[in-house]
Amino acid sequence: MIALEDIRAARERIAPYIRRTPTLPYSRTRDDDLGGHVTLKLELLQAAGSFKARGAMNRLLTLAPEELARGVVTASGGNHGLAIARSAHVLGVPATIFLPSNAAPDKIAKLRDWGAGVHIVGDVWDEANEAALTHARDAGATYAHPFSDPVVVAGQGTLGLDILDDMPDVDVILVAIGGGGLITGLSTAVKALRPQTRIIGIEPVGSPTLHACLAAGKLVALDRLETRVATMSCRQTDQAIYEAVARNVDEIVLVSDAEMEQAAKSLWFEFGLAADLSGAASLAALRGGRLRMAADAHVCALVCGAGTDGFS
Repeated sequence: MIALEDIRAARERIAPYIRRTPTLPYSRTRDDDLGGHVTLKLELLQAAGSFKARGAMNRLLTLAPEELARGVVTASGGNHGLAIARSAHVLGVPATIFLPSNAAPDKIAKLRDWGAGVHIVGDVWDEANEAALTHARDAGATYAHPFSDPVVVAGQGTLGLDILDDMPDVDVILVAIGGGGLITGLSTAVKALRPQTRIIGIEPVGSPTLHACLAAGKLVALDRLETRVATMSCRQTDQAIYEAVARNVDEIVLVSDAEMEQAAKSLWFEFGLAADLSGAASLAALRGGRLRMAADAHVCALVCGAGTDGFS
């Protein structure tokens, strides 16, 4: 789908427009013993509140001026929409965002604050996406897919390069999965440069999109979605995403919505970090005992998005 060279080019392209987010040791907490040496990568402090700023900006910066002038359209569970809206605002172009009804209210409000047109369509992302595609076609605008666009995926992959710079001896990286764009880009970068690092994906029990694909050995569609985490809800991913994940990801584990809620509350209680439920997914997997880490393992738990849905 993409190569390391694409990710390196994206990193150079988007550098003036995004933040270099910090890391923080997970220590001196009520549940220190999570296994290994755990470090949080605080991508919730990224522009627009999540890693999605990387892929969104890379997408818009590769468009021709006449394409930008016609505007950009996407469908999102919240974070990709915010990233597109913010990138469009920075570049002075119109953005229209379609969301499902379970999108977090604070993210909808932020989208309007960024000046985007907002439409709530359907109960799940797939339904909002159909409306976005129709709107883009009718308006002559550019549609920016949140996870299957190689240019977006290359942008997300820059996070893998940052993690390796921050933690050159990282043994395990824990990554939340929605459609799979982040883990595809990140794993492509990391496996190219440090193949011994294990990449572990985290999905909701109620939306085991790629977990189901790996179990079946092929691309499959879920019959239903039973999670309230809009940013991690996807009935079916893309064939190229599935193939990249099958090649580069070592394991996928499932966590419940309740476990993500508790992890989000823990991040707020211990560190004052307002992570959304996807941002708390990696910590949820560790706190819930889904993973066994060696005592000397260097573990990066990605806190990928900000929000208040963990407190509602």
